Parts: sequence; structure tokens; C-alpha cells
Amino acid sequence: MSNTQKAFHEKLSQCLCPPGDGVFTVNTAKERKDALRTKLYGQTDNVDVLWKESLETLADSEHKAVILGISSDCGGGILRGANWGPLFLRSTLIDQQPQARAFDLGDVRVIPHLLHDKYLNDATITNCQKALYADENSEYHVSPLSITEDVCDGFYANYPEKGIFGIGGDHSISYPLTKAYLRAKRDAGKRTAIIHFDAHTDLLVERLGIDLCFGSWCTHILEYLPAPRNLIQFGIRSSGKPKQHWEDTFGVKQHWAHEIIERGAKAVAEEVIAQLKADNVDELYVSFDIDALDESFASATGTPEAGGLTPEHALDILVALADEFPITGADMMEIAPFTDSSLIGQTSSETTLREGAKISAFLINAMNK
Repeated sequence: MSNTQKAFHEKLSQCLCPPGDGVFTVNTAKERKDALRTKLYGQTDNVDVLWKESLETLADSEHKAVILGISSDCGGGILRGANWGPLFLRSTLIDQQPQARAFDLGDVRVIPHLLHDKYLNDATITNCQKALYADENSEYHVSPLSITEDVCDGFYANYPEKGIFGIGGDHSISYPLTKAYLRAKRDAGKRTAIIHFDAHTDLLVERLGIDLCFGSWCTHILEYLPAPRNLIQFGIRSSGKPKQHWEDTFGVKQHWAHEIIERGAKAVAEEVIAQLKADNVDELYVSFDIDALDESFASATGTPEAGGLTPEHALDILVALADEFPITGADMMEIAPFTDSSLIGQTSSETTLREGAKISAFLINAMNK
């Protein structure tokens, strides 16, 4: 292992924690955490040691897809609870989609009150460094978005042949995930596109004075794309402005939910494939907000919306894209298992997790190819 890789692995051991432990608790959800530990490691004791030992096998792992959990919902703004997504989705994947295999890097260590280091004063950063690293002069970041970007930058520098599958968390987390991905691919001479499934555009410049949040992350990664039109959005339906406003203002390409339902997912996918080929795109990153699906399939989320896509719509589009382009990065966001916004009498978290796991499994398998 090179000195650079050793330094990166030391950073991982400090800035991350075992899978499912990203939400800091003493007793809450202990049974669920223990269940995941048993599935992953066959035991509940000494998991921290086993996890750190597993990091040393990253280079030799046969899997190109590498899971990173970011248990933060500080960048959300409606119903909270997506911080439990990484724990619950992992367990659902293991139970319901065992064929989807990936190397598990663990979770970002999250202080739940923080978003990004740029919003903090020096005294707060010092206190948080003391809490996270027992070192008030630590060189490591303390906020989830800042830690995620730093870890992903190091990951792509050391393991360019692998890709991150991020599990959130609210959608602000896709800002550091995609920013690190796009910069790494640009430096490698690859032309990329972001495939974004969502009920909302996430194209605000800021929300209530905060520029990095669940409603604005897309705006702030446009500069890292080959062209703004390489952000392609599917499933939009909850917007205070019409489609033309977003496309004309930002230069992105949108396919609203009603268009996909009316025209058919395969016809829309063919149009997108033609665009991507015309733009000479090499690789794709898929960012999937679970609320892209209709609320009958995905009500355990912060902002469930009616009139959305079915899981079949989403998978038809993803299958068509994956047949033509490598998917080399992806994320699944906004699953909030403890919320129950459903009014139709079903167990919303089970349905949402099931459908989220199906789509996540497809993305992980596509990345492994």
C-alpha cells in the first residue's frame, strides 16, 4: 500500500464509522443496529475492529460499487428522518436483494446539528474536532457535507476504477457526492452526465439564506458538468414555476412525470440516449430521490408527492440507459423510515424501503459491471 493510500485509510478510520452507526445513539435502535451487524459481520461485539480491518481489503475487493452511508438530514426542511436511511436500506438490501453485492465503506460520522464547515466559526470547529477526533487541532472536517466531499475526493484519487453508491440522508448529500465524482471524471478526461430522479427540481440558488440544502444542490454542481444540459431530470411535478423557466434559466433538461406517464418511459429514454450520444457522454451518475416515485410507492419520505412515477417507469429508464452507458456512480436519497405520511392504509416504510431497495440493487449491479 502506498503512503497516499495509508493516509487515506487513516482518514477513513477517523472520519467514518461502521455501517449503520452514522446516527449517534446510546440505546435507540440498538436492536436494529445489532441486526445489521450480525448480517454483515456475524456478530455484534468488536465490530469497530472488524470494520477497520475490512478497510484494508478495499483495493482487493472484486466489487466496483462501494457503499457509503451519510446519515444526515440537517440539509432537509420538511419532514425529517432521512438520517435513518442508511441503516434501514442496508438491511433491506441484504434481506430482499442479496444479489446486489458491494464493498461497504461504512458511514460518515455525523454531528446531527451540522451541515457544512463553511457555516461554522473557528470555535465551533475546534469543539467538534475535539468531540469527533479527540484532537482540537485535527486536520479533518467536522460537518457531514464537508467530510463526505473530502472522503470522496480521496477515494477517487486512490481507487479511480471504483465508484461510490451513496445512501442518504437528505438530498443535500448529493452535492459533495456528485461534486467529487464530476471533478474526478473531468480530471480523467471523461465526459459525464447526472441522471436525477426527483419530484422537485432542486434548482434553488438558496433556501432561507442557506445555499447548500436539499432544494438547491443541483444548482451548485452545474459548473462541474461538461454542460448544464448534462443534468437530466426525471419525475418533476412539484414546482412553483413551469418547465420552461428551469430549462431556460439553468440550461438543464427535464422530463416531467406527466410526460413520462403520457409518452411512456421507453420513448423518453430513447430521446435521452440520443441526447447523451450527441453530447459524447462517456459515463453516468444516477441520483435518485425516492419521492420521484408516486406517494403510493414512496410515502416514507420528507416530501411525498402524488402523480409520480411507478417503480417500473424508473427501472425502464435506468435499464435503457445502462444498456448504452456505464453507470459509475449513484445514490439513493430521502428514505425516512420512521415517518408515516401515508393516508392509504399501508405500511409506508416497508413499501418505500422495498421499492428503494429494488432500484438501489439495480444501480449497484450496474456499477459492478
